[in-house]
Formats: sequence, C-alpha cells, structure tokens
Amino acid sequence: MTRNRPALGQIIYVGVCLLLSGSFVFAAMQGNYGLFRRAEVVAETQSLQLELTQLDQRVARMENLTKRLSDAYLDLDLLDEQTRSVLGYIRNDEVVIR
Repeated sequence: MTRNRPALGQIIYVGVCLLLSGSFVFAAMQGNYGLFRRAEVVAETQSLQLELTQLDQRVARMENLTKRLSDAYLDLDLLDEQTRSVLGYIRNDEVVIR
C-alpha cells in the first residue's frame, strides 16, 4: 500500500504563497498607501477644505474693511467706529456708562 502524501515542497510552496498573500492584504489595508490611510486623508482633506472656506471668508471680510478705510473709498461710519474702539474717543454729546 502506498500513501499519497503531499510532497514537502508543495506544502512549503502553499505556505509561502499564503504568507505573501497575507502580507499583501495587510499592506493594502494598513500600509502608507492602504485603505485606512486613504480614509484618513479624505477626512483630513474635508477638514482642511472647511478651514480654507472659513479663512477665505475672513480674508474677504478684511479686504472689505480695508477697502472701506482706503483713500479711494472712505466709510465715515466705519472710521468713527474704529476710532471709538481703538482710541476710546467719544463725542461731546455722549454719556459713557461703566
């Protein structure tokens, strides 16, 4: 009676193939370019886009204020408001309550 045992070389070959496949799957999930890293990058991109939008709004507001205080276009109400807040000026007919 002869037994049909798998050859030792075949077992090693299958084992090596499984190990390589496992390492590739692990790298595809956890590696620097894996699926989890991609999810992190997408979340970070959304966060940075929101921050960029907020900064664009702040820049637009500052540009508007700068334009309103420029020599070409002087907004007297804004100038009066800035003078009062920065320098603490008040008019003669005003009463200050603290």
